[in-house]
Amino acid sequence: MMLEFTAQQIAEWTKGTIEGDQNVTVSKLAKIEEAEADALAFLANKKYESYLYKTNAGIVLVSKDLNIKATVNSTIIRVDDPYRSFTLLLQEVEKWMRPQARKGVHPTAIIDDSVEIPETAYVGPYVIIEQNAKIGDHVQLLGHNYIGENAKIGKNTKLYAQVTVYDACEIGNNCIIHSGTVIGSDGFGFAPNKDGSFIKVPQIGNVQIGDHVEIGANTSIDRATMGATKIGNHTKLDNLIQIAHNVEVGESTVIAAQTGVSGSTKIGKYCMIGGQVGIVGHINVANGTKINAQSGVSKSVKKENTALNGTPADDYRATLKSQVLFRRLPELLERIESLEKKKE
Repeated sequence: MMLEFTAQQIAEWTKGTIEGDQNVTVSKLAKIEEAEADALAFLANKKYESYLYKTNAGIVLVSKDLNIKATVNSTIIRVDDPYRSFTLLLQEVEKWMRPQARKGVHPTAIIDDSVEIPETAYVGPYVIIEQNAKIGDHVQLLGHNYIGENAKIGKNTKLYAQVTVYDACEIGNNCIIHSGTVIGSDGFGFAPNKDGSFIKVPQIGNVQIGDHVEIGANTSIDRATMGATKIGNHTKLDNLIQIAHNVEVGESTVIAAQTGVSGSTKIGKYCMIGGQVGIVGHINVANGTKINAQSGVSKSVKKENTALNGTPADDYRATLKSQVLFRRLPELLERIESLEKKKE
């Protein structure tokens, strides 16, 4: 819950224009299809426009250029970007809902004598921190975290419960890592023997994660064979992602759940990768690439801002045309057979 705010106050924060009662108040945020009179909602996707005309929301944020086609009972606030404005308001609500950052060390934590914990940091129950690890100011390490030898955790970074950071791995400032994620497990490196068995290739590199990175739950990022596996600044990784050894992910790239990136592949900046995408090893993916869900990328993407779809991944528009043609094959076959009969 949040404190009550008027439409006038919200319009000032979002630099929006009010249509309706500027004194109407709301105390929570909700989806437009579920909102009640005490709620603020938003409309960013025109697929949901029908809900605007029947919602009970007290206030709705809409685009400044939306053409309203029927009566709306809610107070309207027109803004440049409804989704962004709503997100900023959610951030304000989160400050009220979530507890303030804690300080101190829980008595059950096990911390090597070589480690200095800043007064502003928090180390929760049953956290283990090995020798020579570096913990930054205002770090929050929740219960059952494991921080390996010589690992580094940057300032203002928060690790939710049961995150594992292996030896020598580095996490930047202002990061968030969710429960169950493993940073720095061994890369999948095995060399074949003549008898068909395999010998393990030592993985002596590390993982380097930049600033303002968020990593979802149960994601694995493998340490490099040599050198570093790298995640760039401002990159966001979803749950259940596998990043293999020596992969490099550029800054401000987003990757959705169940995607796997094979070893030594380099993904550029500002890429958007959908769920369940598979990317082979030792290729480059250009800046700004967009890859549709469940696509398989088997070769380098050299042209920036390319949109890909399918397996093997190909130009997005071309694959859509191919899908249309595929659905018409039975009809086309009938026409061909009909023409053949006429020739006979």
